[in-house]
Amino acid sequence: MAPYSLIIGNKNYSSWSLRPWLMMTACDIPFEETVIALDTPNTRQEILRHSPSGRVPVLKDGELTVWDSLSIGEYLAEKHPEAGLWPKDPVARARARSVSAEMHSGFSAVRQNMPMNVRSSFPGQGRGPGVQEDINRITAIWRNHRRRVTDPADGPFLFGHFTIADAMFAPVVSRFRTYGVELTDEAAAYAEAVWELPAMKTWAEDAKNEPMVIDRHEF
Repeated sequence: MAPYSLIIGNKNYSSWSLRPWLMMTACDIPFEETVIALDTPNTRQEILRHSPSGRVPVLKDGELTVWDSLSIGEYLAEKHPEAGLWPKDPVARARARSVSAEMHSGFSAVRQNMPMNVRSSFPGQGRGPGVQEDINRITAIWRNHRRRVTDPADGPFLFGHFTIADAMFAPVVSRFRTYGVELTDEAAAYAEAVWELPAMKTWAEDAKNEPMVIDRHEF
């Protein structure tokens, strides 16, 4: 039996659920998955069976319940140091935590105007007020941190190898594909590396095959 249970929402729409799922799958941390359909009359009641917050994702480790994507990532990093979910170098680790927290708490214009919809394509849509400013800041983060990785052998992600920071930005990579955001140079290469991650491709395939549809996220 898997030591963890991860409760998530629809893979097509739930950006917060993608983050810990990707951390665990990419790092070969075994878990059992429960998907709760979002935006239904019973959604909150179903989630409250697992978490007092009434939100997904939720990680269960025996009697312990951990909620919120970033908190789950911190817990997994402590439990599985061999997975390298944070960079070993303290300076790089501080930067990784900073950009992860910025993603966690910011970029409201992109969140509101470009809801995650993995299996759909809406090029040119979602360009509401503040969206371009969010895009500019996100791509600046990607470029700046990729330029700090001087050895290609370290890997194609923000800090070389895959970390929590990449999981935090993975839903944005999906959003940029859905809404046709044009990327160049290091930002484009980084987004492609995240999209080609085997765990990300598995999530996208699962999202494609889901029967649930949330009308308000369909243009």
